[in-house]
Amino acid sequence: MSRRFGNWIPAFAGMKLVAGMTLVAGMTLVAGMTLVAAMVLTPAFAQSYPSKPIKIVVPYPPGGFNDTLGRTLAAKFSEAWGQPAVVENKPGGNTLIGNDFVAKAAPDGHTLLIVAFPFSVVPSLFKAMPYDTVKDFSPVILAATSPNLLVVHPSLPVNTVGELIALAKAKPGSLSYASTGNGSSNHISMELFKSLAGVNIVHIPYKGSGPAVSDLLGGQVQLMFDNTPNVLPQVKAARLRALGSSGTKRSPLTPDVPTVAEAGVAGYEVTVWFGVVAPAGTPREIVTKLNAEVTRILAMPDVRERFLAQGVEPVGSTPEQFGEHIKAQMAKWAKVVQDAGVKAE
Repeated sequence: MSRRFGNWIPAFAGMKLVAGMTLVAGMTLVAGMTLVAAMVLTPAFAQSYPSKPIKIVVPYPPGGFNDTLGRTLAAKFSEAWGQPAVVENKPGGNTLIGNDFVAKAAPDGHTLLIVAFPFSVVPSLFKAMPYDTVKDFSPVILAATSPNLLVVHPSLPVNTVGELIALAKAKPGSLSYASTGNGSSNHISMELFKSLAGVNIVHIPYKGSGPAVSDLLGGQVQLMFDNTPNVLPQVKAARLRALGSSGTKRSPLTPDVPTVAEAGVAGYEVTVWFGVVAPAGTPREIVTKLNAEVTRILAMPDVRERFLAQGVEPVGSTPEQFGEHIKAQMAKWAKVVQDAGVKAE
């Protein structure tokens, strides 16, 4: 029985059954009273949410699109509901630190987690996890998708994917690539590329896109795959050179950049996604209210325009559809991780 109605039990226990009423009848009466109470109180419960500040956890440092999504939702939540909504960045541990924090938070809708592609990959990289990706979270919504861009430092003497592969084969192990950590979309994007292209490029993991791109710009690493919004400004400023897109079609923001598959790596495709989850056990009515609000926010002209300008497409889904998406992604990338021999370094 729900904790909201648990206090009814001792109250009823002290009542005397009226003449002729059996114990079963009395229990039936309690069940009926509880059902009526649920019907009356559930709408009020949903209406009262949020009743305190909302914390949106981003398991990355500031600077990437995960952070952008979190801060966009926080600002819009505050405007719509009159309660403060704040972003708390909890990077580290290949997102496990921030994810685990939310998994163990009170399931009342006041602590949310921004999740992305790595959420479905990390379980395949670690034998022991502090949480269960499926059982410990309530999916809220699939918010957006985007391709990764394969970018190189301008000093690297390559202008196409084919030239990069030729250089990597000529000098195996001499090139290094940045990622935002083991299991991240940029890590898996490059490991899949290495496997299909048959090249050896050294992995240098970072704690987020900000520091990874900073070192790429500084020449400490030579290349990386990264979310389009994280590197597009640098590509437009000619501080990085884009060789390929990880998606199934060219990005309208980089129409001259072919997909990696187009460029000769047959079968290559990685689509990055972003979403929102809550702790498992969050009341259905709160999940529904959050889903409706995020759907409304994603449809706002200013939000759509800002996201599309960064190469991110707002999507939206039901909680159930997002739950199935997470499970499908876990199965897909578990096979890639195994086939490519990807390790949690």
